[in-house]
Amino acid sequence: MLRRTSLAVSATLIIVALAAVPASTDSLGIGNVPQGTQSDTAYAASNASVTNTLATTQRTSCYRPEVPYSTSLFPANGYDGMSSCPGADTGEDTGRRSAYPTQAGSNSGYPATEPKLVKDHSESDIRIDPTNPNHIIGQSKWFVSAEGYNHLLGFFESTDGGKTWPVQGHVPGYEGWTDNTDPIGAFDQYGNFYSVLLPYQFYYDGDTKSYQTNPNREPNPSIPAEAISVSVRPHGATTAKQWLTQNSAGKPDLVATYNSVGRESDKQWIAIDTNPSSPYVDTIYVMWVIFTGPSTSHPFVSIAHALPNGTHTDWSAPIPLPQVGGTPQGATYLLPHITPDGTLFTTLITTMPKKGYCCDVLFLDKSTDGGLTWTSRLITDTIAAPPLVYANTTFRDGIEESFAVGPATVGRNHKYPLYVTWQDYSAGVVNILLASSYDEGQSWTAPIQVNDNTVAVDEFQPNLDVAPDGTVSVAFYDRRLACPAAGTAEAAASGLALDTINANYSGALPPYGATNYCVNASIQFYTPTLSPKGHNIRLTQHTWDPQLSAPHTSCPTCLNTFIGDYFGIASAAGKSYTTSVTTYNDGTNPSHYQQQVIAILSIP
Repeated sequence: MLRRTSLAVSATLIIVALAAVPASTDSLGIGNVPQGTQSDTAYAASNASVTNTLATTQRTSCYRPEVPYSTSLFPANGYDGMSSCPGADTGEDTGRRSAYPTQAGSNSGYPATEPKLVKDHSESDIRIDPTNPNHIIGQSKWFVSAEGYNHLLGFFESTDGGKTWPVQGHVPGYEGWTDNTDPIGAFDQYGNFYSVLLPYQFYYDGDTKSYQTNPNREPNPSIPAEAISVSVRPHGATTAKQWLTQNSAGKPDLVATYNSVGRESDKQWIAIDTNPSSPYVDTIYVMWVIFTGPSTSHPFVSIAHALPNGTHTDWSAPIPLPQVGGTPQGATYLLPHITPDGTLFTTLITTMPKKGYCCDVLFLDKSTDGGLTWTSRLITDTIAAPPLVYANTTFRDGIEESFAVGPATVGRNHKYPLYVTWQDYSAGVVNILLASSYDEGQSWTAPIQVNDNTVAVDEFQPNLDVAPDGTVSVAFYDRRLACPAAGTAEAAASGLALDTINANYSGALPPYGATNYCVNASIQFYTPTLSPKGHNIRLTQHTWDPQLSAPHTSCPTCLNTFIGDYFGIASAAGKSYTTSVTTYNDGTNPSHYQQQVIAILSIP
């Protein structure tokens, strides 16, 4: 169990008013591609030095869900409903013998009577152990029902540099909630891995999800309706069950809890200061937002200190972060990062009421005293917001920006560089832009376009990483390559024949040869001053169909589906690692479920 000692925190919020918002609505940077464009043929062949491994097909995982769900969309688009567990080989607690501890207070009819098979694995994160670059942990949503959006979080672990992923399972400790979402984690300097979770309750009223907090209706009235929580995988753990999930009172390790409709927690993230020379070394920062309306959110941070044995001090009371003046919507998408001197930064995004909600605002919050006080500064307000759902397909948009910091100072000011990338829809398709700051966010370089495709298609969900040598990389989903042609081996392995229902596509189904439809993942490398290193590199060996087995976020017959709001990227020992979705069958995925494909390549 976690040993928790007190952390006295006296928090003060300092909000520096942002300057008046400029009137500009133009999106700068579109078409400014420093490396120049490349042909689709060259791009398709650029993956020759990339290694792919389907991590999540290597084990069979099961767990007993809190809320069973029987609706199936079979045979459309590869769906096959919720299935009994055929026999897990992960060594995790599947709940077959007894319900999980957090399910003890469930109402009649809950939890499910048996374990269910984990099938789909959308949205992901990947982290590398600072004590051992061959030790890597990935996380993703762990679905037992794509139709019902019914999932916990799961993990997959490698100790051989990503070649194999023998240890897998759901992240334990919070099975009493219906869903457990938004995979994100961080290692401390001792090699303990912190997974921050967002467990929440709902039940199915027919095929509609209900979040009613009536103790007679909700599945489990003995636990909070929503929470921000933590599970810790201690250094040296070797089995799927080895997680620290409780506090000293034997209760779940909850950072914050919420019980009322109209105050929904979401978008949690974590950063841990691992630099021994930092004045705030071992400080853990967990950030999240509270939605008090469909588009109104309020950001918070809670603080604790990591201890060598995988335990931590008490979580501080939530500390509010600055919100942009004049924008009552607040902000979301917090992405905390720490420079080696202990300065804490996070980007946030909000919308622009005075521009008719056409445009999004990106800004930077900064703390120099361990997260206790904050200042805020505008980055840009000219972002043309991407659509909720992408053209031709039904999967929804994800996190709009990504943020990272450099490990070494750059320039005469000797400041640590900051990097931010974001999506922009001003050209009628989504492009990826990138900018940097070398004065702690006081000014930013003119944005450049990351994607170098020649034909206008959607490039989306950028994800930033800065390697130990300062190399900057931006990974993103890419739709420049057409779906495989009918009658080809690639089309068969991509499962295109299963894609038979798509209300957003006006062409013929299955979508053989369809453009701006199927997906790859790509990466672009830069020097610390954002000079490009070559062209975009294709990370995936095979193009895949995002319509297959895609979870339905609201209800089975609702339009919107899901491939994730983001995916993972990390680097160590001269190599870059990403984990992203694929539905391709490489021989281990015959049902074309959403799996996590690991891409590994050397950093130029």
